[in-house]
Amino acid sequence: MASTGSIEQTFVRLEDGIQRLTLPLPTGPKHVHCYLVDGTLFDTGLGLGDAPWTSVKVERIAITHFHPDHVGGAAAAAAATGAPVSQGGLDYAQCERVWGSGDWPERIAAWFTTHGVPAEIVADLIEQGHAFASFIRYALDPDLLYEGSMLADWDVLELPGHADGHLGFLRDGVLVGGDHLLQPISPAIGLYPESRPDPLGDYLSSLERTIELAPRVVYPGHGEPLRNAAERARELIEHHRRRLDKTAAALSDDGRTAYEISLDVFGAELGPTQRRFAVAETLSHLERLVREGRAARSGDSRALTYTDP
Repeated sequence: MASTGSIEQTFVRLEDGIQRLTLPLPTGPKHVHCYLVDGTLFDTGLGLGDAPWTSVKVERIAITHFHPDHVGGAAAAAAATGAPVSQGGLDYAQCERVWGSGDWPERIAAWFTTHGVPAEIVADLIEQGHAFASFIRYALDPDLLYEGSMLADWDVLELPGHADGHLGFLRDGVLVGGDHLLQPISPAIGLYPESRPDPLGDYLSSLERTIELAPRVVYPGHGEPLRNAAERARELIEHHRRRLDKTAAALSDDGRTAYEISLDVFGAELGPTQRRFAVAETLSHLERLVREGRAARSGDSRALTYTDP
C-alpha cells in the first residue's frame, strides 16, 4: 500500500475491492483520500488542480460531508464522469448556507467576535474566507440522503460531530468514514454559527454507535485504514473527556470568553487559522460542559462568557 507520505494522485487498489485516490491539500494533514468501490466514488477532494476522474468508471458520487477538502471538487467530478451526486440532506443545506452565500465570512467573523476573538484575527478570517470560498465547487441539487437511506448496496449512517450532517457508508463490515474516525489525529469538533447546539455531544454519541457497530475496517478521509475502529472510538471518547476536564479547569467565577479559555487549553502560540479552530473546539467543549451542569453561559450576541456553575 502506498504511504500517505507521498501523494498518490492516481487510483491505487487496496483490499475489499476499494481503490484509493490521494490528493494534496495546501494545509492541515496535507492530503485527503477519495475512494472508489464498485462504481461509487466517495468524496472528491478540494478541487484544486486536475484529478484523474476519467481514468476509472464512476457511476455515482457520494459526499461524506461539506468541508472543502471533501466537497470542493464535486462539481468537477460530476462533470467529468457524468455521475449523479448524493449528499446528506442537512449537510447540503449547510453547504449552500456556507459556500453558496456571499456573506459567510462576515457571519462567522461576527460569531468569533462575540466569543472574544481579537479584531486582527477576525479581519484575517474575513479576507481568507472570501478568497477561499471562490474555489469551492459543490454539486448543485444532489440526491439527498438520510439515516436509513441506501446508496447502491451501502447503508447510509448519520454520524454527526465533525460536521453536523456527516455521513458514513457501511457495507459488509466496511465503513467509508470520511473524517468521523481518524488516527493518529483526532477529528476537529467545533461549534460554529447556525450549527447544531452540541456538536461534541453529537460526536460522543456517534463514537458510541461506532463501538456498537464495530466495523471490521474504516477507510478514512486522512491517514491509513483503521482496523481497530471500536478501540479508536474509545480512545477518542477518553481524549474528549480529558479535554472537557481541562476546559472546566480554565473557567473562573468572573467569566471568560471562549478565546481566553482557548489560550489555556491550546496554548498561546497559534497562528490565526489554528486559533480559530482552537476557539471553535473550545466552544464545543464549553457547551457540553453547560449541558453537563459543569459550566454556565452568560451574555448576549455582542459578548458571551462562561463561568463556573
